Amino acid sequence: MREMADIEAFLLVARAKGFREASRVSGTSSSSLSDAVKRLEADLGVRLLNRTTRSVLPTEAGRTLMERLGPAFSEITSALDQATSHGDRPAGSLKLNVPASAARLVLPRVVPAFLATYPDIRLEIVTEESFVDIIEGGYDAGIRYDERLEQDMIAVPIGPRVQRYALAASPSYLAARGTPQTPHELLSHDCIRGRFSGRAIPAWEFERDGKELIIEPSGNLIVQSGGATDLGIEAAKAGLGIMYLFEDWLRPHFADKTLLPIMEDWWLSFSGPFLYYPGRRLVPSPLRAFIDFIKAMPR
Repeated sequence: MREMADIEAFLLVARAKGFREASRVSGTSSSSLSDAVKRLEADLGVRLLNRTTRSVLPTEAGRTLMERLGPAFSEITSALDQATSHGDRPAGSLKLNVPASAARLVLPRVVPAFLATYPDIRLEIVTEESFVDIIEGGYDAGIRYDERLEQDMIAVPIGPRVQRYALAASPSYLAARGTPQTPHELLSHDCIRGRFSGRAIPAWEFERDGKELIIEPSGNLIVQSGGATDLGIEAAKAGLGIMYLFEDWLRPHFADKTLLPIMEDWWLSFSGPFLYYPGRRLVPSPLRAFIDFIKAMPR
């Protein structure tokens, strides 16, 4: 069991690229993690991590060990989780990687009820907009939209099955600049754009009566999707431009009339998100409980 603990410590540090971050994630002290990695290196007779004052990166031997042992270790952890669950009381940890939109719009109606039903499960939610390898990242599952799902993954619907991209602006902006009636009119307006980390700024898509239009509007403000979306909303409320975002995210601002919906007949509909997880591995009991729970929830 000591060797297993040392391997787990090595994988934690290598994935986190540092002892401090691995300590924060795992709740284990940096010194204990360092001692475990040193023991493993001594047992194997090879250096696994290159340590500098600024970074900790796996050596070639360390990368090989990660590639070979990472998936196997996940299988062992899953098997142990299943073995330690008692009857209808699953126990253990469940770690999910989700976009900010899911954390804000989908999980609030799921998480409180789930944890009330399964008090022995420890749930960790990590928000990230870019697509990640959930196995390499140490996650049990992720939430993404269908166009961004990895192959060889099992996908389970979670949350509303149909969502829409909405267009909105403040009353003051529309009073000063007028209300656009068609997507092409947006080209003469100030628009607040969003950018996903490490990706190009996405175009704005619209549809009506089977006709689709793609527009590349301009504006003085670009915000990172997810982390700075609320800043974009506040800018729109202050009259700086037109916002294009999930309808559910904007609905509270429609209700208090700080933002007004524009061109509703052109709003693009798209399918809701999915919970996805590897299909070629044991399913840990906390994840199985979560899957069964969301399947039983009303849509």
